[in-house]
Parts: sequence; C-alpha cells; structure tokens
Amino acid sequence: METAELKILLPKADLEFAEWYASEHQITVAELIDRYLQRLQKAPRIPIHPDVQAISGLVPAEIDVEALYHDHLLRKHGGGSTPDSE
Repeated sequence: METAELKILLPKADLEFAEWYASEHQITVAELIDRYLQRLQKAPRIPIHPDVQAISGLVPAEIDVEALYHDHLLRKHGGGSTPDSE
C-alpha cells in the first residue's frame, strides 16, 4: 500500500483523546484515522432527502434548541406542578 504524509491541526483536547483511544486499543493514531476513513468509504451513501436538506441550517448554532424546547414543554404542561400541590 502506498502511503503519504499529512500534517493536520486539531484542538488539543481532540488530539489527546485520539492518543488515549489509540493507546487503549493498542493501535497508533494513524491506524485509528485509517480505520475510520475505511469505514466511511464502506458506509452506504444515502442522499439526504430534499425536505431535510431544505430545512438544514435554519436554526443558528448559537441557539440552545434543547433549552428552548424544555421551556416550551414547561409552558405547555404547566411548569411541573401536580394536582396534589394545588
């Protein structure tokens, strides 16, 4: 197999995790990346449905969607009070 060299910059925490994970599985970081890329190549390439593609990216990343949904549920269902507490 012909190989090539690649230098990449990663967040320090990601690199530390990759090194830890590789060590735990007794492989090198290069082997870890190679195995992941091989799995990606074998994965089925299912196109994203046009309806999903149309709405992708509509909510800005800085919005906490989970918190908004939680607030919505609290408003909808009365904030968690029980019939016994009223």
